[in-house]
Amino acid sequence: MKYYIIAGERSGDLHASNLMKAMLNLDSKVQFRYFGGDYMQAVGGELVVHYRQLAFMGVWEVLKNLRTITKYISFCKKDIERWKPDAIILVDYAGFNLKIAKWAKSNGMKVYYYISPKVWAWNQSRALKIKANVDKMFVILPFEVDFYKDYDWEVEYVGNPVVEAVEQHVVNNNFRLDNDLTEKPIIAVLPGSRAQEVKHILPILIGVFNQFPGYQFCVAGVSNLPKKAYELAELHSNSSIVFDQTYDLLAHSQAAIVCSGTATLETALWNVPQVVVYRTSQFSYLIGSKLVKVKYISLVNLIMDKEIVPELIQKDSTVEAIAANLQSAIQSDNLYDGLRAKLGTQSASKILAEALQLL
Repeated sequence: MKYYIIAGERSGDLHASNLMKAMLNLDSKVQFRYFGGDYMQAVGGELVVHYRQLAFMGVWEVLKNLRTITKYISFCKKDIERWKPDAIILVDYAGFNLKIAKWAKSNGMKVYYYISPKVWAWNQSRALKIKANVDKMFVILPFEVDFYKDYDWEVEYVGNPVVEAVEQHVVNNNFRLDNDLTEKPIIAVLPGSRAQEVKHILPILIGVFNQFPGYQFCVAGVSNLPKKAYELAELHSNSSIVFDQTYDLLAHSQAAIVCSGTATLETALWNVPQVVVYRTSQFSYLIGSKLVKVKYISLVNLIMDKEIVPELIQKDSTVEAIAANLQSAIQSDNLYDGLRAKLGTQSASKILAEALQLL
């Protein structure tokens, strides 16, 4: 079987890579071609475009780069036509993947979606468009099953791949030594994996670093961004940067400041108290605030359907507010009771790989 996979960001790259491993365990001859990243490339197959070429976040950023995105959508369609896969697997990344899904379905191709677009958050009527263009949807959040039922569509919950990724990780016990960290307790800073996220969030956090001299702040950097993106943190006397070691960082941290997204769930599954902070351009925020229809922005609060962790969004994410909530987080414990029970313990990759074999 030949599968064309499209993952447009770091978390999708990770989860797609685990799916690829599970599929290879079932059939060593399966072939992959993909838009993805380093995790997928390490598994095998052929990387066509790295997601760093397409990592745009926010309405304004997408509009500014619309010509680039359109060019890659056109290239992707031609590449799929040339390779003639048995099926296409789309991983999250709604803006790009939904256009590919519509085109592929109209051309008689099999389309499977792993990690649903967050249509429950805004423009919920898109659920009908997805249903029309996707042969099978595999979701990773329990409440998404009921959401799609309202649109008369039976989707399959396969478990959450973050649970699997955290459980499989082998902690580096020499993490402090390997990264020249002191014995001070660590506060992790997860500013996101996109340049726009880091640009808007990191300058605010520098002021927070000054207020906790008894701790050391450690920024989770990602190698797909230039080191210059983290320059402010690198120059600060009470912070350091580690690249591509987020899980080891969380395993050694007492608390965390986290940009909203998958990282909020990862932090919770490492049982680290957190403060969720989100900032974007004012234009993107104004547009987004009119469209978003959910009570919370962090996955932890959405899954639990109540505020488990504080969320400081845009103008509320001041140095003073972050510092006050961080102090409370440091002193808290037992925040995440019931979260794992809601998510389940099954291997999402294994279940999905087995399901794909039957389709």
